Amino acid sequence: MTVRLAAISVEPLSLDAHVALVADPAMGAETVFVGRVRDHDPDAAGAVVALEYTAHPDVEATLRRLAAEAAGDTGALVAVSHRVGRLDVGEPAVVIAVAAAHRGDAFAVCRALIEAIKTDLPIWKRQVEADGSTAWKGLGG
Repeated sequence: MTVRLAAISVEPLSLDAHVALVADPAMGAETVFVGRVRDHDPDAAGAVVALEYTAHPDVEATLRRLAAEAAGDTGALVAVSHRVGRLDVGEPAVVIAVAAAHRGDAFAVCRALIEAIKTDLPIWKRQVEADGSTAWKGLGG
């Protein structure tokens, strides 16, 4: 099974758990990506203190499809999760772990998946600034 995990979670994400899910003696390369809430945004007037993520009801099925498409016929193993709810600065919003026989495939699958998440995953985020003002950011990242 190529996609070992494709989950939406209200709970904090564990990098170690994702890496453990793709561990396999046939795989010679593992890559990980962690997307964290940062304290600034080019469009923000002030400091960013949190992001509030909201998801479409079908988001988990879409995430699984995107992960499978990114893996394609590479034989790579994928574990991916995205948080929803309020996340403070520094908290992981998305974690991706990919294992493949070779590093080129591991990097390519990981990159393709995060790019697809940013453009195609039906998750919206509301950015919260230090002064209490908020701004919705569009579909994906």
